[in-house]
Amino acid sequence: MIERYSRPRMKRIWSDKEKFDKWLQVEISVCEAWADVGRVPKKAIPKIKKARVDFDRMAEILKITHHDVTAFLSAVGETIGEESRYIHLGLTSSDVMDTALALQLRDAADLLLDDIDVLIKVLEDRAISNKDTLMIGRTHGVHAEPITFGLKMALWAQEMKRNYTRLKNAREVISVGKISGAVGTYAMVSPEVEEKTCARLGLAPAPISNQIIQRDRHAQFISTLAIVASSLEKFATEIRALQRTEILEAEEPFSSGQTGSSAMPHKRNPELCERVCGLARLIRGHSVTAMENVALWHERDISHSSNERVILPDACLALDYILDIFTGVMRGLQVYPENMKRNLEITQGLVFSQSVMLALVGKGLSRQKAYEITQRNAMQAWKTRTPFLKLLKADATVMENFNVKELESIFDYRRFLKHVDTIFERLGLLRKTRKTTSKK
Repeated sequence: MIERYSRPRMKRIWSDKEKFDKWLQVEISVCEAWADVGRVPKKAIPKIKKARVDFDRMAEILKITHHDVTAFLSAVGETIGEESRYIHLGLTSSDVMDTALALQLRDAADLLLDDIDVLIKVLEDRAISNKDTLMIGRTHGVHAEPITFGLKMALWAQEMKRNYTRLKNAREVISVGKISGAVGTYAMVSPEVEEKTCARLGLAPAPISNQIIQRDRHAQFISTLAIVASSLEKFATEIRALQRTEILEAEEPFSSGQTGSSAMPHKRNPELCERVCGLARLIRGHSVTAMENVALWHERDISHSSNERVILPDACLALDYILDIFTGVMRGLQVYPENMKRNLEITQGLVFSQSVMLALVGKGLSRQKAYEITQRNAMQAWKTRTPFLKLLKADATVMENFNVKELESIFDYRRFLKHVDTIFERLGLLRKTRKTTSKK
């Protein structure tokens, strides 16, 4: 497990103490359900609720039984005496383990949903403050047409909103318990006991199960975490690209006294974003393992059990960590509008090539002819580093269709901003923008 990267709240959820406490919570809830239907004396419940997990004693017993649930039951039973005979009545190990695991996954999902919500707010704030900050848009890594940095941030915020919805759905899918016995037939325990137990735990009873809760649920949960991580890697990769020395339009925080290289004192590396990318790959790998756990023999084998002890905590711990890391990056992100403007003008006005072509079409030229004229001048601008507008002014065919003032008016960056407010309005961000502006 990635202990180094654990944040306290998520680490607690996946601690051994929390796991066994959840096991005990399930066992006590089952006893209470049995008492409701008259199988366990109600007077035994107060004593049963005093049961505790003696971890040292459990470890001693485990050396003999080599079975964690039986060691757990023996250790717990010793803390209450005679009433222990009612604990685990009619159950199989997976009734307890899978139901308790659902509680852990639900708690982990709640933390991750909080993390995502915080990141969305940070991204929206960045979008609002940079709504009209012009920068070059790049396709294939090559200059295309201008966009704004705010649009880029708004795009990310929307993606994280979809991730929030995905995780809420996955949380619902994983929040089920099963108290159905050895192969899911309720031969030794009734559906009523299952329903009452799950109600106490705040879980839905699995409508049908065999010995386990089916692993397609867990695969969906981990795959959702992998999608969230993939989004974070996408964003972090963009920051890394924008921080390249020759671009330097944005840069992750770099604190006083921080070092980027043991050999080169000048280095300011995007190491936080690189960390996000690396751990996102780890989480995606865990999603593959989770999907392979779906296919188990007959009513159950335990080929899933060993790896789940790694992939479920690891995926949650890693995602919690990189959500926190990337949120910190976005809070402290250095944005350089002056470099964005410099890079915008590197191509000598070629960002207006489509505008020129469409203006020629508007003058009555065929699209093919307009494309040929515009591309000819654009390629000359690339080759000679001559301003695009200057070349167009020297092109007789172009000037047959425009006067100088008309041609110059095409080279106006404001044309790329005309629908930005419409997009922000569609996202519900324009009202926030106005509210922020009015406070200033």
